[in-house]
Amino acid sequence: MVKKLSLKQIDNNQVTYYDLNNEINIPVDGQIPLNKDKEALEAFLRENVVPNMMTFPSLKERFNYLITHDYLEREFIEKYDFSFIEKLYHFLDNAHFEFKTFMAAYKFYAQYALKTNDNTLYLESFIDRVAANALFFANGDENLALSLADEIIHQRYQPATPSFLNAGRKRRGELVSCFLIQITDDMNSIGRGINSALQLSRIGGGVGITLSNLRGAGAPIKNIQGAASGVVPVMKLLEDSFSYSNQLGQRQGAGVVYLNVFHPDIVSFLSAKKENADEKIRVKTLSLGVLVPDKFYELVRNNQDMYLFDPWGVERVYGVPFSYVDITKEYDNLVADTRIPKKKISARELETEISKLQQESGYPYIINIDTVNRANPIDGKIIMSNLCSEILQVQKPSTLNNTQTYDKLGTDISCNLGSTNIVNLMASPDFGESVETMVRALTFVTDHSDIDVVPSIQHGNRLAHTIGLGAMGLHAFLAKNKLYYGSKESLDFTNVYFMLLNYWTLKASNKIARERQETFAGFEKSKYYDAVISTNICKMISPLKHLRLKKSSKRFLYQQKPTGMN
Repeated sequence: MVKKLSLKQIDNNQVTYYDLNNEINIPVDGQIPLNKDKEALEAFLRENVVPNMMTFPSLKERFNYLITHDYLEREFIEKYDFSFIEKLYHFLDNAHFEFKTFMAAYKFYAQYALKTNDNTLYLESFIDRVAANALFFANGDENLALSLADEIIHQRYQPATPSFLNAGRKRRGELVSCFLIQITDDMNSIGRGINSALQLSRIGGGVGITLSNLRGAGAPIKNIQGAASGVVPVMKLLEDSFSYSNQLGQRQGAGVVYLNVFHPDIVSFLSAKKENADEKIRVKTLSLGVLVPDKFYELVRNNQDMYLFDPWGVERVYGVPFSYVDITKEYDNLVADTRIPKKKISARELETEISKLQQESGYPYIINIDTVNRANPIDGKIIMSNLCSEILQVQKPSTLNNTQTYDKLGTDISCNLGSTNIVNLMASPDFGESVETMVRALTFVTDHSDIDVVPSIQHGNRLAHTIGLGAMGLHAFLAKNKLYYGSKESLDFTNVYFMLLNYWTLKASNKIARERQETFAGFEKSKYYDAVISTNICKMISPLKHLRLKKSSKRFLYQQKPTGMN
């Protein structure tokens, strides 16, 4: 019943979709021949996909085959009556999904579609992958599965690549692929950090690492002056780690290192990315990011010198790693404290070097760390970001012993992400319901991600259950609605869209917390808690003098529903 034809055999035959796709770049009468893209898409489906798709007599036999041969997990399928799975497929078929471009179809079948072990046949279409995602992330909830299928097939929601790719697969990778870890100023932490980079890269992770806590080059070690090598050698070790742990040879690992602009190695850190840097220090594939407190901009604006402070001395005086000291607030104290080693450079010259390097290489990323922490609603300090610089979450340092195990387990970060499509979500019949569906899918990801190779990430995820719901297609929405990028109308729309997205995600999160009778760790110290207490609960009570509510009591939040909260 199964037609087998090698994918390689098809590609070696005469095909037209490559040629048709290339013709898009050849103007005809001064116009881009966009019709060639549609022709390339049709040719690709006809010449490559249809002949190489494994077919089955029925949907039931398809699932039996995939489960029996270890392509799909049995457990998530058995949470549903099969008649519901047939209903789900009927719903998806009626959506009449079609790829809109050749590259969309080509990328899906090349990188996402499940294939046979010998890589000769496709085992799923886009609809099959959507169904697997809906069934897997709904975890047996039929209504949620239908809602998820609706959001994904109509492309209002796109799970992150590792989630979309691995959902339901028997032999799968992790559901998340972006992580943040910190290294503190001791060899055990450095060794553990490099091992963490290796392990996370092995499972497909892009990793953000802060080196701000490491003592600078020439700092003392055990009172021996000039012994420390600084951050650049650690950067080289990390770059080699990502290159070595290359995800079964499929793609190179990827990482970014962050350094505070007041770190004494900041100049050599930046120099390592220059095209003409010495090969002994040059980093070719490692990304760079700089953490910039407000004080730096003040010194640049006033054309003043700035002091760079050695993290070893700062931690000795303040009792916490350098990342956790508020440089803007403590700058004058740091300058005055003779116990802290420091050196002086021109702030404006450093800013010029940063600008020149950005023009040359696109690096470093800039994180305005004081701005970030002012906006942070969670108790704790944000000290860094991730490989794409969109994740900002509080962390706590770990303490390791000589066996590189944890005397004190800190918290690091896994980025549990998904994305809205602005054009399509704006056309949703119910914006809020769409967002709630997405939040529930992402909550499943946080619940079922168990990154045990890096315990600090595992610990942080279990405490926070943090999710990130982003957006794509802003330029498409603006173009579709004839709004100039950067105009007042475009800025107003952008502000309103993300305000609504934020509101509905918080509302969905609140609803899930009530259902579970559970809050994230540290909720009582967050601004979310203050807002619930002061804005909603107090509105419900009249008169206020009769209200007695201890901040430590969470029960009230679950047992009663404040006015204005639906």
